[in-house]
Amino acid sequence: MIRVRQKIVMTALLLGLIGTAPSVMANPAAEPVSQAVQEKPFAEARVALQISDAAGPKQQLVLNVASNLIKFYGADKVDVEVVAFGPGLRLLFKDNALSDQIQSLATEGVRFSACANTIAAMSKKLGHEPELNPEARIVPAGIVRLVQLNKAGFFVSRP
Repeated sequence: MIRVRQKIVMTALLLGLIGTAPSVMANPAAEPVSQAVQEKPFAEARVALQISDAAGPKQQLVLNVASNLIKFYGADKVDVEVVAFGPGLRLLFKDNALSDQIQSLATEGVRFSACANTIAAMSKKLGHEPELNPEARIVPAGIVRLVQLNKAGFFVSRP
């Protein structure tokens, strides 16, 4: 009888934890850098763009740089990833005014990475988890993603 009761309590606790777990998984995890590199094996240039500023002009600049890279090299010849962390995560909020431009760049193959550490910190400040653009992929830490991309041959830029 005690074992049955323990199992019921444990099941209830687990279900409760699942129900209160953060919904960061609403956006999928980013693929490993090694896999991302394989998506564009013929890329002539690989560029990681850091956005850690909340300012609208900085966010627009990062997207313009991504667009200019695609115009110059062509979508198949350049591999671009925008990595957002700190205040720059606001670029990847679902309601950001630049969402249409993000969608357009994503169709050209630009990847958008969102820092899980920043999501957790912002969730505490906001009192709820920020809703992200559907193109955002979650990485454990933005700065770590930039280091990994750099090691894989990406030029890291902070426009």
